[in-house]
Amino acid sequence: MLALGVVLAAILALANRKLYVYEDPRIDEIEEMLPHANCGACGKPGCRQFAEALVKGQGDPALCTPNSQEMTLSIADFLGVELGDHTKRVARLACAGGAHVAYFRAQYSGLKSCRAAALVSGGGKGCTWGCLGLGDCESVCEFDAIHMNKFSLPVVNEDNCVACNDCVDICPKELFSIQPVTHKLFVACKSLCEGDEAEHDCEVACTACERCVVDAPEGLIRIENNLAVVDYSKNDLASKVAIERCPTGAIVWIEDHKTVKGAKAKKILRMEPLPRG
Repeated sequence: MLALGVVLAAILALANRKLYVYEDPRIDEIEEMLPHANCGACGKPGCRQFAEALVKGQGDPALCTPNSQEMTLSIADFLGVELGDHTKRVARLACAGGAHVAYFRAQYSGLKSCRAAALVSGGGKGCTWGCLGLGDCESVCEFDAIHMNKFSLPVVNEDNCVACNDCVDICPKELFSIQPVTHKLFVACKSLCEGDEAEHDCEVACTACERCVVDAPEGLIRIENNLAVVDYSKNDLASKVAIERCPTGAIVWIEDHKTVKGAKAKKILRMEPLPRG
């Protein structure tokens, strides 16, 4: 038994030497300086993988948006690299149809979940493409960046948002997208209905009237399937002029955490939910 133990120990020692994989000790130190959110905002599946990429010179510490500026600078100093210029990206909701402006044509009773409601005839909202307002996005957000307002519509706190994509993945209506904050011109609607049909279900729906297309610089906005679409490859041409004549306020200007509608947008004074059915 003693001889067998000696032989096995020798085999293990030899295997350890042959199979040993060197790991840079800086990886552990950098991982400790990361927020351990494992949110994926940096493009890696977790903080450990991001730390490995940084050590290999394959990433920029500034890509970790949940981290504090102070800690990001510490990582850059530790690695002896300069921080890149990365535009903050945030989640945006392509729907403004809260309970005070959008009709529900049927009563849903069941699990308080947008995903569950969507399986039952689409959730009961008149607008097939509209937010169901049951807060799956709020529940899944680990950074306290989404809250439901009194009209059952998600509101994104851009300061807290880390562009982790969780709200994008969970929304059954695919209403969320991750956008650079430099995309100030935004269409807060996904309805593919046209004109009166769109407004019949939601007072702030895009009606495909084409006024934004006419007013904006050529090629910046187009109508596609009865919905205004912004060509962000021409984002440098964007200005508030494109929103001014929108009759429903479906196309907006977002800047400094404020959402601005055009001068011709109808004023919504109703402060109570619309009747159902």
